[in-house]
Amino acid sequence: MIARTIVDVPAAQTDRLFDYIIPDHLEEIVRPGMRIVVPFGPRLIQGFVIEVVQESDVQKLKSIEEVLDPTPVLTDELLTLGEWLAEQTICFRISAYQAMLPAALKTAVTKELHLLTELNELHPYLQPLFKEKRTILWKDAVDALAGHLKHVRNALDQGQLAVHYVVKEKGKKKTEKWIKLADSADETKVKENAHKQRELLLYLKQQDKALRSQEVLSATKTTRANLKALIDKHLVVEWEQETYRDPLQGVEYKQTPALPLTDEQQQVFTPISESVLNNQSETFLLHGVTGSGKTEIYLQTIEQVLNQGKEAIMLVPEISLTPQIVARFKARFGDEVAVMHSGLSTGEKYDEWRRIHRSEVKVVVGARSAVFAPFSKLGLIIMDEEHEMSYKQEDMPRYHTKEVAIKRANYHQCPVILGSATPSLESYARAKKGVYTLLSLKHRVHNRPMPTVEIVDMREELRAGNRSMFSTSLMEALKTRLERKEQSVLFLNRRGYSTFVMCRDCGYVPQCEHCDISLTYHRSNHSLKCHYCGHEEAMPSVCPECEGEHIRFFGTGTQKVEEELTRVLPEARVIRMDVDTTRTKGAHQKLLDAFGHGEADILLGTQMIAKGLDFPNITLVGVLAADAMLHIPDFRSGERTFQLLEQVSGRAGRHEQPGEVLLQSYTPDHYSIQLVTEHNYEGFFDYEMAQRRTAEYPPYRFMALITVSDPDLPNVIEKSQKIADYLKRTMSKETVVLGPVVSPIARIKDRYRYQCMIKYKNEPRVIEALQQILRHYLRDTTQGNLQISLDMHPYFFM
Repeated sequence: MIARTIVDVPAAQTDRLFDYIIPDHLEEIVRPGMRIVVPFGPRLIQGFVIEVVQESDVQKLKSIEEVLDPTPVLTDELLTLGEWLAEQTICFRISAYQAMLPAALKTAVTKELHLLTELNELHPYLQPLFKEKRTILWKDAVDALAGHLKHVRNALDQGQLAVHYVVKEKGKKKTEKWIKLADSADETKVKENAHKQRELLLYLKQQDKALRSQEVLSATKTTRANLKALIDKHLVVEWEQETYRDPLQGVEYKQTPALPLTDEQQQVFTPISESVLNNQSETFLLHGVTGSGKTEIYLQTIEQVLNQGKEAIMLVPEISLTPQIVARFKARFGDEVAVMHSGLSTGEKYDEWRRIHRSEVKVVVGARSAVFAPFSKLGLIIMDEEHEMSYKQEDMPRYHTKEVAIKRANYHQCPVILGSATPSLESYARAKKGVYTLLSLKHRVHNRPMPTVEIVDMREELRAGNRSMFSTSLMEALKTRLERKEQSVLFLNRRGYSTFVMCRDCGYVPQCEHCDISLTYHRSNHSLKCHYCGHEEAMPSVCPECEGEHIRFFGTGTQKVEEELTRVLPEARVIRMDVDTTRTKGAHQKLLDAFGHGEADILLGTQMIAKGLDFPNITLVGVLAADAMLHIPDFRSGERTFQLLEQVSGRAGRHEQPGEVLLQSYTPDHYSIQLVTEHNYEGFFDYEMAQRRTAEYPPYRFMALITVSDPDLPNVIEKSQKIADYLKRTMSKETVVLGPVVSPIARIKDRYRYQCMIKYKNEPRVIEALQQILRHYLRDTTQGNLQISLDMHPYFFM
């Protein structure tokens, strides 16, 4: 038998199937979706088995060295999905498959087989292996059972054995000691006066099952020494068993029942419910204002899916993966829920993935990569805050989670729900055209009013002599909330202390020596940092150019706002949430819990507080620089500004008390800011679409971005010009090729960057042409350090 394999060498020359002979003793176990170790040139590398066939066209074949997985880590569906992903995002197939697996599987791992049943229930071939111990190395089983590995496979399929991966990189797996009465326990071996030992034996006899050692010692109020004595006399058997690491650290969740749906919610729920019951692949766009009860619809739809014996994936953007949303799902579905996001350790991510892989859970709540959860009976995929940018993967493969979700739903014949108060223009346009089914929730639950939004013109404040970062009206509103013992949220669209440093005498701005970008000042260690390459240097006390002493900070960062708040409102208790204060594990949860328990009056933060927060006592939201994103060179900046302001406004007045929002801006007349005061998404959509039509931007056109980089500037200029010329020759007349031009950030990590842009409507040759460019430049080893990155649907142009 031959295993057709994709090897783990991400290069143009190796992006194809290689054939390897399956040795006789491995024939029964090798299946598509497994990882294997194969000889490749002079070394041994890892690969994925894509298919198993009878014969090969190649004359001299090498053999597989080792099978890494006793059961496939990728299902047939995920193997097909990987092919599609590689083609759509123009990446190597190995990159697509690696993106689907947890990091722990990509490091050095040892595999063990654990016995889960009684020894005599195993096939006679397997019994000798487990006579002495309940755990053996997978490698030992392969060596001992040459030609009889099918018995291991059967035992795995029947749940008699389990595979455990021990991640070397991250130390040991987490284990617990378990005990049970030995089969031939002779109580006469225990002395009459050894009361505690006798008590222990009696307890184990009454329970008549395996128990955790610690549990037994607590229940019998005895010591480890007494237990050890019984183990030494062979009256009690003890072994170590792996336990899952709990990413929620043992938090107890009280079960909550489903809430009655409002008439409006019921109208939205019915068509989704029919789609679930009829196994229909349909994409719903759930457009519901903030606080309209979208989460309850998600929960009840998932419940319906579980009742059908199927599984569900709930996707949330990384930054709004607040413990609040996880708590709601755990409270409704208990242990049926696994959680996957970047805040977990490698071990925790791996444990959660394995629970999904073994079908021990039915629901996954997670960020972008959870869309690849290895479910085989998928009944629903939900993507909350579907407009969020973090759903776009910025490394290879550069996929958009929405496209992958819809592709998987087509395979499983199940619905996808895209939910948002401010859908992306592309999704809303598709819903208007009938490609998606549009469902609307126009009112908050219990008809609570939307918060009132007022724009404060900061130019007027300056004219009136107010040079602080807080307008007079915001200051008064904060004082009023403090008197009433209500809570406020202050939102700032950046982290750090201030945006940049400048000399007021000569205008010098410190720049990163490796990237063409100004350095950001961080107060905590009085340093300047580059947010692109991580370069750090001390804050100068005098200007390096003119030696003037007037070198000052410009712009405002969260640290600076916090200081200013403490100065003007010394009685206010402030919690700051940004990348710097939430670095440590669980910090996010601790800060939000403290705020929820009323330990602070003001929550000050960056984007991570704009979504998902639901606290009854928040009645004021202040946005310090509403126009911070408007001036970024990106055609989506207006859309992002509107979405962010609408989302952050939605944190106010979600319960009994009415909410108020104050937006401070230097460009108060911009339509993105004006339309937030009316919470008018449709008005914004119409206005923005007219702009996009004129400029021929998505959704009226598709776009592709090609970025060429190299430490050698002349080489970048020459190659990007050649690429642009080739594209102009190859594409149809309707397709526009822009560039090459210098990228907005011209140099990162000492590499110069140029880019070309393709705008097209119907261009059948686009993928083929881009693949051709990649093949040509990446096959040519004389290119040295040249790098080309392709993005088929770019979200970032920097």
